[in-house]
Amino acid sequence: MESLQILIVEDEVITAADIKETLQKAGHRVTATARNFQEAVAAVKKSPPDLALIDVKLEESSPDGIATAKELLSQHWMPIIYVTGHSEQQTFQRAKDTYPAAYLLKPFRHNELALQVELAYHHFRANGAGPIPVTSDNLYLPINKGYEKIAKSDVLYLLADGSYAKVYVLNESGPRLFTMNLGYLAQYFDSPNFYRLSRSLVINLNHLERLERNQLFMKNHNTPISIPEGNRADLMRKLTVVRTR
Repeated sequence: MESLQILIVEDEVITAADIKETLQKAGHRVTATARNFQEAVAAVKKSPPDLALIDVKLEESSPDGIATAKELLSQHWMPIIYVTGHSEQQTFQRAKDTYPAAYLLKPFRHNELALQVELAYHHFRANGAGPIPVTSDNLYLPINKGYEKIAKSDVLYLLADGSYAKVYVLNESGPRLFTMNLGYLAQYFDSPNFYRLSRSLVINLNHLERLERNQLFMKNHNTPISIPEGNRADLMRKLTVVRTR
């Protein structure tokens, strides 16, 4: 299992520390420990995580954990795991609207939490990292108080730039910059030809022109793109490669 960047939203200091220790022992990194809605939103903007663990009942926040999750998902699509001491059916039904990956009741077992985190992220990646199906080739993305048309088939690659996303388009000299993070934008590029090469990069395999050992080149784009060593083998499996004997 790869090391994940995880946000904890929990207002009980002891519980938050316990969760953090469990995650770190499993090899993950905690991006932040937020106690309320405002801190959680700020944490996602500063460092978008791979996954969030959220307590449903937040005594230090008027928006509860479910409302907090909805706001976080509007900014950054990721798997959500709820950790709660309450099992009311009404609360559970509200939580379902945010498509949670798991719903754990306190007190939880440490090994159970670690396993649920691994399963949640595995299913998230296997299901295309997003629930929103987009069948049209054309998207209209927000820019300059309006919406700009972009054809997905013309996109070379998407690159994360903090809380922004750069979109490189065929036959354009520079990227288009959009005020949304890559995790959120990538869900609209869920067809098989779009491949997530790393946490910060999604490439269009239809425009992959040349592949070398440690870098690749996109069509009409002279700047090479580095290939993470751990991802090269998976990328090769996506391509029809004729090898020498």
